[in-house]
Amino acid sequence: MKKQLISCAAIALTALLAAGSAQAAEQTHTIQNNDTFWKLSQFYKVPLADVLGANATLDPLNLQPGMVVNIPSQGAITAKADELQSAKMISADIQQSESAKPQATKSQAAAKEEAPKPEAKTVTAPNGEKHVYAKKLQLKATAYTAAASENGKWGAVDYFGNKLKVGTIAVDPDIIPLGSKLYITGYQYPGLPEGGMLATALDMGGAIKDNRIDIFVPGSTQQASKFGFQNVNVYVLK
Repeated sequence: MKKQLISCAAIALTALLAAGSAQAAEQTHTIQNNDTFWKLSQFYKVPLADVLGANATLDPLNLQPGMVVNIPSQGAITAKADELQSAKMISADIQQSESAKPQATKSQAAAKEEAPKPEAKTVTAPNGEKHVYAKKLQLKATAYTAAASENGKWGAVDYFGNKLKVGTIAVDPDIIPLGSKLYITGYQYPGLPEGGMLATALDMGGAIKDNRIDIFVPGSTQQASKFGFQNVNVYVLK
């Protein structure tokens, strides 16, 4: 790639030089008796070397009347010098750009390699099993039972018609979507697994809104009333 860019720079330089040479012969002069290149350089106020360069195929000691010679204008000479300088700058810019590219690439590659991968968030159960979760919520929990007085005309079933069991949780679907797998810690109740339990959001309730959940517990309504209000951690599992 570097060789290709240098070649492009060389082509650009050649093109500019060629353009400069074409511009250098902007006017001509027909040789008269006693004309010399030196006289012409003085007359046209052009350096002798430029006049000789514009007529390299002619013998300066054998100029004959009627010959047509090229006279480079001063403006063309200045333009040619500017073009040469521009060509040099193009070549330098290309080479500098090429030398900088590998460094940028290496730097970007190093940054990608060094970027740490996000670690999965996990919660550990009392038996040592780890559960990966998407988010953690701190909610207020109450308890309910299979008593008819707590479940209305549908009886002791969840929202989907399944029989109520330990691990059934009533939620606000706007906070926790129905069907979500959960891991709950922070509660204290003799009828529930100690230290934490896996659960599923399978039920809803009229009073279950926002940061409130209702945990199904075995036993009577009187027993469940001892649960009261408890602050729990709810991990929404992936």
